[in-house]
Amino acid sequence: MDTNILEVKKVNKTYSGIQVLHDVEFDLKRGETHAMVGENGAGKSTLIKILAGVVTPDDGSEIYWDGKLISRMTPEKAIELGLAVIYQDISMFPNLTIAENICKGKHTEFFVNFKKMKETAQKALDFMGVDLNLNQKLGEISVGKQQLVAIARAITFEAQVIVMDEPTAALSSSEVKMLYRIIDSLKEQGVSIIYISHKLEEVFTVADRITVLRDGHKIHTGDASGFTNESLINMMVGRELRFIPMHNEEGDSDEVLFEVKDLVNPPMVNGVSFQVRRNEVLGITGLVGAGRSETAQTVFGLMKQQSGEVYIHGQEVHIKDTNDAIGKGICYLPEDRRTQGLFAQQNMTWNMTAVTLHKQLSGKLLDSRKELATTEKYIKSIDIRPALPGINARNLSGGNAQKVLFGRWMNADPKVLIVDEPTAGVDVGAKAEIHKILRNMAKEGVAVVLISSDLSEVLAVSDRILVMREGKIVHEVKTDEATQEAILEKGLMG
Repeated sequence: MDTNILEVKKVNKTYSGIQVLHDVEFDLKRGETHAMVGENGAGKSTLIKILAGVVTPDDGSEIYWDGKLISRMTPEKAIELGLAVIYQDISMFPNLTIAENICKGKHTEFFVNFKKMKETAQKALDFMGVDLNLNQKLGEISVGKQQLVAIARAITFEAQVIVMDEPTAALSSSEVKMLYRIIDSLKEQGVSIIYISHKLEEVFTVADRITVLRDGHKIHTGDASGFTNESLINMMVGRELRFIPMHNEEGDSDEVLFEVKDLVNPPMVNGVSFQVRRNEVLGITGLVGAGRSETAQTVFGLMKQQSGEVYIHGQEVHIKDTNDAIGKGICYLPEDRRTQGLFAQQNMTWNMTAVTLHKQLSGKLLDSRKELATTEKYIKSIDIRPALPGINARNLSGGNAQKVLFGRWMNADPKVLIVDEPTAGVDVGAKAEIHKILRNMAKEGVAVVLISSDLSEVLAVSDRILVMREGKIVHEVKTDEATQEAILEKGLMG
C-alpha cells in the first residue's frame, strides 16, 4: 500500500471568476481507502469531477496515474485507466434490467450476448454477497440496492480506483455492513477507494487516511487514527462547532395549524392522522418502507389519495395536484432532491424562483432583476456556495442543492412545510444551519413536518415524534420523553 495509483498536484478551478479549488493536492495508494471530508462547498465534488474528466481544471493543474502525467483527463480516459465514480445521485438506466446496467458496454461485439451478460453480472453480485434478480428493472428496486448495482458495475469493469460519494445515504443498516465487507474485499484485491461521506462514524470505520478540504483548500491529510471526531469537525468548519438541540422556546400551543385525518393511499398509507400545532416541529420517523415519504407525497398531491381529509388553519382543503398544494400553502422538500426537487439543467436563479414567478413580475413581464435579487437574498441568508446565481444546479454539491430548495420554499411563503430527509448527504455545519431554518420557520408560524430516519436528528429538532410502521402511525411521544432505543423498538415491533 506504499505506491500511489493516483495523485493530483496544484489543482485549481475557477467558475465565473470565483476560485473554488486552490492548489489542492491529493494522493491515493494502492489498496487503501482514503476518505475525503469537508463541508458542502469545500470542493470535494469539483475535485472528483476533475478526476473523472467531467470538469476541466485550470491550466497548471497536474493529474498523475500510476506515476505518469495525464495531459488531459476525459471521461473516456478515466474509464480506460480504471477509475469509476459512484455518484450520490445515481446515474444509470432505470428502464434496463439489473444485469444490463451492470454489464452495459460488455458482451456486445456484434449482438448482445445475454447469457454471458447474466453470468458476468452474477459473478460480481456473488463477489459482493448481494442477492438480486438480474431480470428485474433497475427502476423497480430501492435507491439503496441501485447503489449496490453501481458498485457491481465498477467491479465488472475491473476498476482500479472506485470513488464512492455518500454511498450509504440510502442504505439500510444491514446494507451498510454489507458495503463495509465489500470495501474490505476490494482492498484485498488491490482496489483503491476514495470515500466521501458526511457521516463521520463511517469515515472512521472504513478510512486508512483522511484528507480535509475547506473552502477549496486542502487543510490536512493524515492517518485516520490521528484524528478525533472533534478535531475532524473543527478542521472541516474552521471553528469549534457544538451541536445544540433546538426545541420550541415559545411555549406549547393548542392552536392546530395543520391536520391530516384518516389519510388512505394503499398500500403504503393506511389511515394516517396527525396534527401540527403552532411553534412546534413534528417529527415522523420509522424504518424504510414504513410509508413516511408516501404520506408526504399524498398530502402534496404527487400521489392520489383514496380518502382522507386535510385541514390548514381549521379549514378543509382539497388537493388535486402539486400546483393545487402549492397554491394552498403546502410545500414539500423531497428525499430525492436531484430527480424530484431540482431542475438539474437550469441555473440556481431559475430553480429558486420557479414556483414564485408571480413575485418576479414587473407588470406582466418577468423581471430578471427581481429574480436575481431573490436569489442573492437566499444565497446570503442561508449561505449557499459558490455564491453564483448563474451556476447550473447539477454542479452544486448535495448540501448546497438542498439549500436552493429551502430558498425556493422559503420564498413561497408556506403555511405548511414538509421536509423529507432534509440533511441526507449534508455536512455537520450545514446540518446545524438547516435545523435552525426549520426552527425559525416554526417560530414564524409555519407548520413544519420533519421526516427523517436519523433518530438523533429527530430527537434534536422535533417537539413531538410520530413513529410509522406499515403505513400507520404506531406511536406518538414528546421528545423529552423519548429515547432512540424506544423509537427504534416501536418502528420494528409496532
